Amino acid sequence: MKGMSIIVKKVTQLVSGLVFLYGIYIITHGHLTPGGGFAGGAVLAGSFILLVLAFGSDLLKLKKREKVSFLIFAIMLLFIGTHIFCKNYLPAGTAGNLISAGVIPLDNIFTGIGVGAALYTIFLALAIFNEEGLK
Repeated sequence: MKGMSIIVKKVTQLVSGLVFLYGIYIITHGHLTPGGGFAGGAVLAGSFILLVLAFGSDLLKLKKREKVSFLIFAIMLLFIGTHIFCKNYLPAGTAGNLISAGVIPLDNIFTGIGVGAALYTIFLALAIFNEEGLK
């Protein structure tokens, strides 16, 4: 997949960072406002998909990402295991503050990472399948 023009690439560099920050905002404020892990993860995946669409899939180096993705997966399993066995191990704070919901923000963070990674992986699988079909 080839990249687009220089104008599209420069605008994408500016916009994708803002979209990524907005996804982080949705995830971290999910226990206070509408949104949360699923919606924020979808926005995070959208920021990475935007970069791939603008710059092309030639820049992807999937072999280097396998080790990092395995490490992230192992850390997520560790946190999920401690959450299942330890229940609510964080104290509840003052209602309305950012850190006020115990483990719910952690659940939102890991849900956002999981949803974002899954949607991005689905997009990459479809893009690679489409490229191989065209050759």
